[in-house]
Amino acid sequence: MNKLTKLGVSALCGSLAAVSSANAGDLAVSGTVDMSWLSLEDDSTGNPIGIGSNFGLAGSGELDNGWGVALSIAMNNGNAYSNTNVVVTVPSLGDVRISQGVSGGGIDRMDDSTPNVWEEAYATGLGTGINTVAGVAGSANIEINPSAIMPAGLTARVSFSPEAAGSQSADKAGSGAGGTGSGYDVTLTATGEMLGVDGLTLYGGMSSIDKDTDVSTQSDDVDEETLGITYAMGGFTVGYQISKEDLGTNTAAQQYDNTGYGITFNVNDDLSIGYNNYESEQTNSSGDVTAEAASFQVAYTMGGMSIRLAQASIDNAKYQTATMYQRDARTISVALAF
Repeated sequence: MNKLTKLGVSALCGSLAAVSSANAGDLAVSGTVDMSWLSLEDDSTGNPIGIGSNFGLAGSGELDNGWGVALSIAMNNGNAYSNTNVVVTVPSLGDVRISQGVSGGGIDRMDDSTPNVWEEAYATGLGTGINTVAGVAGSANIEINPSAIMPAGLTARVSFSPEAAGSQSADKAGSGAGGTGSGYDVTLTATGEMLGVDGLTLYGGMSSIDKDTDVSTQSDDVDEETLGITYAMGGFTVGYQISKEDLGTNTAAQQYDNTGYGITFNVNDDLSIGYNNYESEQTNSSGDVTAEAASFQVAYTMGGMSIRLAQASIDNAKYQTATMYQRDARTISVALAF
């Protein structure tokens, strides 16, 4: 990561001032740009040229009592705000993260952890609409990772959101969103260090979000579970994962049952190839539909540049069975990191 600019800060989080003052630190800027060409077979592509730009600010410091503090601010395309995270590291406990709806938190970090060399099977421009587990990650939450008290090779995280449907709020402001109560996620990851098998990883998680069952369409809370396994040997990595989401509704979409698998091979340090497949069955009051995405991918890295190619297909995109929802696509992407 190149430090393009530095901003001196006397404290990374004003709310921590009551605990202790922080030493001065730096905010470093990093970013990536992705340029792609998308070709949709038997469908209208429009202009196939796409550009994605993301950048972030990151910095860290230490409180007088020895606690570490790290700040991360992420921006999406078009300089659109994405999220902010503050991580406090307590030496005798681990990390406590205050997150403003970052993806990859809680059970959402396990939405699809099957091996791939670039993107998930459903995430290469096909507009699949496939539903995966998300938990409380979409709302501001607090996540605890008690790494200091866990055995080697085992990672546990607990996330909690007091309003799981709340939007991102500014300082001293409420989200203004309602209709959903509190929610929590619990995830566990065990690596070969604990399991006694090099290259083996087991992971799983669960989530529960309170819902207002007085609403006529809602009969229960939202519950999600996932369980997966990966194994790496030599240049090969294989993985398999299942997940389930019970929406607690009694009409329209009610449940999703997902199955994914992938296999990748590192030809050398720069070139990788892989295949990824993902099926999602939607239980609906008007009938069940299974969406299936598959993608063969090649990725090549040269310094700070990555070139990726994906040949992908989707059957029953957005859980619709009409001919227009059966799609194939070829995507070429060039990414630059700076």
